[in-house]
Amino acid sequence: MPIPEMEKIWMDGELVPWAEAKIHVLTHALHYGSGVFEGIRCYKTPKGPGVFRLEEHLKRLARSAKLYYMPVPYTLDQLYDATFAVIEANGLDACYIRPLIFRGYGEMGLFPLKAPVQSVIAVWPWAAYLGEEGIRHGIRAKVSSIQSLDHTALARAAKATGHYLNSILAKVEVTNSGYDEAIMLTEHGHVAEGSGENIFVVRKGTLMTPPPSDGILEGITRDAVMQMAAAMGIPCQERTLARSDLVIADELFYTGTAAEIVPIREVDDHEIGEPGPITRRIQDRFRAIIEGRDKEFGYFMEYARS
Repeated sequence: MPIPEMEKIWMDGELVPWAEAKIHVLTHALHYGSGVFEGIRCYKTPKGPGVFRLEEHLKRLARSAKLYYMPVPYTLDQLYDATFAVIEANGLDACYIRPLIFRGYGEMGLFPLKAPVQSVIAVWPWAAYLGEEGIRHGIRAKVSSIQSLDHTALARAAKATGHYLNSILAKVEVTNSGYDEAIMLTEHGHVAEGSGENIFVVRKGTLMTPPPSDGILEGITRDAVMQMAAAMGIPCQERTLARSDLVIADELFYTGTAAEIVPIREVDDHEIGEPGPITRRIQDRFRAIIEGRDKEFGYFMEYARS
């Protein structure tokens, strides 16, 4: 999706003009993927711009950096305030937020600990990642031939830039075949996740989602859905899922910051159907939260400090 040009980007502690937020071509992260990031959404609410689970996203950013031996140059409080500063500087009341911590210019090679660590937070308007029609009626998914990443190959608990190369391959493969999104399996054939989303199966009234041991990124929206399900009396299990569990599911949906809650109406040319009642209940609850209307989970929305 094209990125619209904004006014300012927060970079290494200060707001700089959008066009001046530049790095050197020999930046370590450009060559080796040595960066970690988050995707976060800000929504328009009656209280002003509200960011969905900002603190949890920033905590995961710090965990990701720790796993890759990158000391974050700023505290979480500083990054929290910087996020709202850049939203305000660009005059936005709803947007996508991209914090990025990466190894900068100064060192080359595979022992990068002396390379400087840089920080960026950018914001811009971004519509539904898989389309509003997809949110309403569901999308077509296909199991990709590209496997998900294994814990023994990379620090899988990190949301790192280099990890997404295999997601790109999966996304391109299924899109070129006429589908909307990929489903990736582990080397053992277990269901892992989408190219950039977690996945939930509904069967006999129970929600099921793959466990972290099956190579998933522990999504912030995934966690929110599990908390919402518990509050609404919907049974939810973390359990290993086979490929066949996708086909015989009563309902299927993706979760993710960019995607939000997206039903899957078809997988591998097997029809699942229009979004089912549990998916709709979760979508409706999620919508109430991000619009600032939900009292029980109102704390999921975070606002600028006065």
